[in-house]
Parts: sequence; C-alpha cells; structure tokens
Amino acid sequence: MDFLDRSIRRTRFAYFSMEIALRAEMHTYSGGLGVLAGDSARSAADLDLPMVFVTLVSRQGYVRQAIDDRHGQISKPDPWAPQDFATALPQMIAVSIEGRAVWVRPWLYGLECPLGHIVPVVLLDTDLEQNAVEDRRITDTLYGGDQAYRLKQEIVLGIGGQSVLRALGFRIDKYHLNEGHAALLTLPLLRETQRPDADGSSDPVRGYDIAAVRERCVFTTHTPVEAGFDKFDYDLVDRVLGDYIERDVLTHLAGIDHLNMTRLALNLSGYVNGVARRHAETTRKLFPGYQIASITNGVHVHRWTHGAIATLFEQQFSNWAHEPEVLAFADQVDNGALWAAHENAKRDLLAGIAQATGKQLRADLPLIGYARRMTAYKRPEMIFSDLDRLREIAKDRPFQIVLAGLAHPGDGGGQEAIRALGAHIETLDGVVPAVFVPGYNLDIAAALVAGCDVWLNTPLPPLEASGTSGMKAALNGVLNLSVLDGWWIEGCVDGVTGWSIPSNGAHANDAVALYDKLRDVVLPLYDGDRGHWIWMMKQAISKIGPSFNSHRMIRRYVTEAYLR
Repeated sequence: MDFLDRSIRRTRFAYFSMEIALRAEMHTYSGGLGVLAGDSARSAADLDLPMVFVTLVSRQGYVRQAIDDRHGQISKPDPWAPQDFATALPQMIAVSIEGRAVWVRPWLYGLECPLGHIVPVVLLDTDLEQNAVEDRRITDTLYGGDQAYRLKQEIVLGIGGQSVLRALGFRIDKYHLNEGHAALLTLPLLRETQRPDADGSSDPVRGYDIAAVRERCVFTTHTPVEAGFDKFDYDLVDRVLGDYIERDVLTHLAGIDHLNMTRLALNLSGYVNGVARRHAETTRKLFPGYQIASITNGVHVHRWTHGAIATLFEQQFSNWAHEPEVLAFADQVDNGALWAAHENAKRDLLAGIAQATGKQLRADLPLIGYARRMTAYKRPEMIFSDLDRLREIAKDRPFQIVLAGLAHPGDGGGQEAIRALGAHIETLDGVVPAVFVPGYNLDIAAALVAGCDVWLNTPLPPLEASGTSGMKAALNGVLNLSVLDGWWIEGCVDGVTGWSIPSNGAHANDAVALYDKLRDVVLPLYDGDRGHWIWMMKQAISKIGPSFNSHRMIRRYVTEAYLR
C-alpha cells in the first residue's frame, strides 16, 4: 500500500471511465472504450505519470458469450471476484440516490509496468450490507438494466468517484472524462463554486463559477452520432438525483428536453477532443460553436505485440516498449526473421481456434480476421454479402476467415449479425474455411490481432470514431484492409501500410469494392510475391507503430489538455 500513499501525495490527474480493461480475468470492460482506458493506464504507469484511474467494479461483468446450435449468442453474466485482484479500502462515502444514502466502497488495483512504476486504479462498489438490496446491485452489470439503472451507475461513477478520491486524500487538478458517462462529476465541482447571486440576474448559472469548473475538466468524446449519447428524462433525474442541483441549472447546461451527458460535459470542460481527426470534424458538425480538438487514439505497444515479434524488436531496439518511436526503424528488420515470428504468432492463433471451436485452420493459407463489437454500423456481414462471389474468389485464391465479437444483449441488430455470420460459415463449409470464436475477451483479441495475415474493418462512414484493433494488428505486421474511416484515414498509405476499401456508404457497392480488392490485389500478392508482402509488413510496423501508440496519445493529453 506504500504506492497508494505515494500516489495520493503526488497525483494531479484523475481519469474517469465507465469501463477499463486491465486484464482478461477482471471483467470491467466491454470493448474499445475500456481497452483504450486500460492502455492509457498502462502508458501512465510506464511513464510514471501522476494519475489515478476511476471506474466501476462491475462484479457481474458485461457478457459471457456462448453460441447455441442456431448460431445465436447466449448472453450470460460474467462474474469475477474483486478480492482476488484488488484490495478493499476502508474509506467509504455515501451518495444520495432516490433519497436514500447509498454507500460506495473503493477497491484498489495497482497496475504495475515492467519498469516497476505503479498507477492506482480505483473500482467503485455498492455491494455493501449498509445498502438496500436494490442499491447493492448498482455496480453489478456493465451497461445493464434500464435508464434508471444507468443513471444510478453514472451518479456512482461521477459524483461518487469524485467524493471517493477526496476521502482517500487525493488532490486533483484535472479530471479527465473518458466519454460522457462520467459527466456528473462536474456537478460537485460546480457546487463548490456556488456564490450569492448579488445582482438578481435571471441567468440560472449566475450563482456558479463555470470558468473554474471548466478549468478543471477535460472531456474526450467517442461517439460520432447524437443517438449514441446518454440522455435522461428530467422527471427521472428529479426522482433519482433529487435536488442535488437546481433543475434550471441542469437544463441550461445539459439540454432543455433531456439531461444530455455529452452536452453537460461539453459545457463544463475547458478542453474537449475527438479521438481521430475525422471524428473531431464530425463532432464539430454535431455541436457547432464548440472548440473540439483532436487526439487520435493509440494502443499500448508492449501489451499488444506478440511475444515472438516483441523478441525480434528487443534484439534490435532494446527501448522499443518505452520509446515506441524507435519502431520507425523496423523496416530494417530481417525479412526471414520477421516472417518466422509471424508464423509463430499464427500457429499460436490456430491452436487457440482449434481448442475453442474444434476447427483446424491451415497455416499455409492467408487468414483474414474480423473482431470487434457486433453492431449494425460496423457491418460485420459485409464480406458475406455475395456468397457466390466469395466462392469464386476462393476457388482461384483459397483463403480463410476468423471472426469474433460480442453483441450487447439489448442490441437486436448485433445479435442478428452473429446468427447470420454463423449461418454463412455453415453455408460456405468446404469452400471457404471460416470460424466464429466465442467468448471474445482481451486474450482472444491479442491472439487475433497478432496471428491473422489480413485485418478487415468495414464500418459505415463516418460512424467509426477511431477504432484501435487495426493499430494492434499493424504492430504485429498484420496488414489492414479497411474502409477509410476513423484512424485509418491517417494511417493508410494504400499499397504500403495496407489497403483501403473504397466506400460510398452503400453496402452493396462497398462489398463489391472489398471483393475486387481481395481478388485483384491482396490475395495475389500473398500467393505470388512473399518478399513484397513482408516489405509491406515492415512498412506497417515502421509507419504505424511509432505514431499510433498510447505513449504518444497520453503525452499529448498531458501537454495539451492536463497542463494547459
């Protein structure tokens, strides 16, 4: 616990996120948002930054996925035991929810980096005997329940998390809101600035120092469409949050019709950014008049590089994990050594697929991978749009496909996509070897991004805010084949770091473009010019690795947002 005392004395920045991916056994994440938070924490530890991370304990996890005989997702709770990994702290605080005092206990997890630095992660828990039965469940399920349940969770995260840090003795200069879920932490900061309304102004926020709150808050938005923002009816807010702050103050700061968490965060944050250049442009159109900066996401290079590839890097660049910029020289890596390391990663993946599914894919055929949250805008079925065309391509240039991903239990479109993928796989059996790997988690993701030959991404532009799986693939020399959206607009040099899929937003046209690229460019190169393929692998590592990493990202947050 010495590291906690040291952290309390020196920490200046607090990073709040509804989810965070720390390790596969701790089910405190659902997808990209949590993985980004986890990579941010790892880089903060590597760089010994004065930061603390705050999230929910999510005792029942997100979704433990199984696949039934009809290819449908069976969604089960995914419980984990906080005491196996974290330490319960004695400092507890209470927040008011529906007029009841709801007690919140912090658990402490120390995320240690190879250099020995440790960053504290505080996990908030309401499963306490002091609480009513319904309140003990608030921190159970990540993104579960109804609107009331979600609002209660966001009260615990924002208001409760801010109070917990104070109770522990942290003195925070800047609060970083990773998405709008944590926006309610601005309200206790706002209440601290309350002052008499001397001139009787009708301005509802005249009695508060808005500028002082904005000076302390940084907001990163990840959602490129308004429908994705958390919004709560004010009658529900009145019932759950009570009179914590005046209704007219909330309507002024968060929207007249609903409490819009994104708008609340925008109005009370002095620095706001999107997570890719294109995403920042989209956000500016959604919220004209706001200054929206851009800090493109990155991934933690040491976490996502396969051991065989990492050993190769270590032999030539001993400081690569701490200083990813040196990967710019990865184009000098020996071709044979890189291909051997890739084959090692591929063998590991194929062994994992066989163990999970009973299906043995071939090491000598190109393997196309697709794995991410299963939802409609990501268009997971695109490669199966025309099965006859797919068979025709495979007849001349055999290839294999591996897929994985979870759908939220309430996302009917995502659930249906998984069923459809299973049906397509069954239909193509014997012609195009394909497999869906169930139970998607951090470890499966790491194996996939390292062991595939081609990484496929087919979102509907401009709905991919950033995306990071392709960055992880590139670190391992896996070549991206992706629609130009999110980060790939910045990372794609067509025919050098990977390939773009021309897109006009029409599903059928985009599918044709994907098939053409596979048939005419990608598969012939894999089969016919291994030397050029390896050259592209080295270009992907050397051009994407040095820039699209979480060390660069977190340094930019510190210099451009935290210290401004």
